[in-house]
Amino acid sequence: MQSATQARSKLPDVGTTIFTVIGQLAAQHDALNLSQGAPNFAPDPKLVDGVAQAMRSGHNQYSPMAGIATLREALAEKVETLYGVRYDPASEVTVIASASEGLYSTISALVHPGDEVIYFEPSFDSYAPIVRLQGATPVPIKLSLADFRVNWDEVAAAITPKTRMIIVNTPHNPTATIFSDADIERLKAVTRGTDIVILSDEVYEHVVFDGAKHHSMACHAELAERSVIVSSFGKSYHVTGWRVGYCLAPAALMDEIRKVHQFMVFSADTPMQYAFADALADRDSYLGLSAFYQQKRDLLARALRESRFELLPSEGSFFMLARFRGFSDESDSDFVLRLIRDARVATIPLSAFYTDGTDSGLIRLSFSKDDATLLEGARRLCEI
Repeated sequence: MQSATQARSKLPDVGTTIFTVIGQLAAQHDALNLSQGAPNFAPDPKLVDGVAQAMRSGHNQYSPMAGIATLREALAEKVETLYGVRYDPASEVTVIASASEGLYSTISALVHPGDEVIYFEPSFDSYAPIVRLQGATPVPIKLSLADFRVNWDEVAAAITPKTRMIIVNTPHNPTATIFSDADIERLKAVTRGTDIVILSDEVYEHVVFDGAKHHSMACHAELAERSVIVSSFGKSYHVTGWRVGYCLAPAALMDEIRKVHQFMVFSADTPMQYAFADALADRDSYLGLSAFYQQKRDLLARALRESRFELLPSEGSFFMLARFRGFSDESDSDFVLRLIRDARVATIPLSAFYTDGTDSGLIRLSFSKDDATLLEGARRLCEI
């Protein structure tokens, strides 16, 4: 008999996330974890010292709901320097308790029952469930399997009078692609003359490779006026467990987002905010990330050169995709389980990033690991 609790579930078809499942299996089999975009190396000791100093200085209670003023001002200065647009730290910058909280607060604040939200698959797994929790309809558009690019003609055809939001993610998790100039122009074109909000997930904004440019929505005035940008200190400073990020938006949108944010968490962790405010004063603390992670991408790619995998290009983020169809006809989920069991290496099946479980014979590898882990993981994968 189905329990009353199960019958009332708002997400009856949603179970434990793939990241938790793979993490548990990796621990069970003592596997190297190349699955999660979480570094296994220590952050800058100065950042840890900054948090400790903030705690010793008494910054242990609630911060202002929008975040401490010095951090919001530092973020406004950073964005102006990098992207050429000034966000008002008082009304257009909010410190959030992780990028995930920023995504939820934004969608919850701006999307209403009956609305439609377009997003692109494969995608980070939280987008569609958050939309559904608002009584709205997620509208997935699949990226091309040939190169994982957006088909903007499909986007234009999917827009209806109910379309309230388009979620974009560049650099993209899990495909490691980035938006081009052409993508930006098409995004402008399909939203021009509408009231569609763009939710831009830019948590990997500082991890772009080979001299390419990150197209923040902030760079483009026509998009910035309708965009909410969410980013993450955790990804930029190797501290994903600290759960602090930030949100940028025009004041009218931010006012609505803050209404939800204040009732979800009220404020992000206080001592971390003081440490991040100090860290932002050193631009190299985030501008060096592209070179840092490009070295790791290249190290893993070289180490896998003699493997049977076909590696897809990685233009940004912590990830690369690897195709295994050339030597196995297993489902990607079964293949990942075999890797954990036999090779003791944990990866993620790409099908986990599709609502319909599309299996294209690809797995996602994370190179946000120390070099020894990357080399040993590659050695084991070369034996498959």
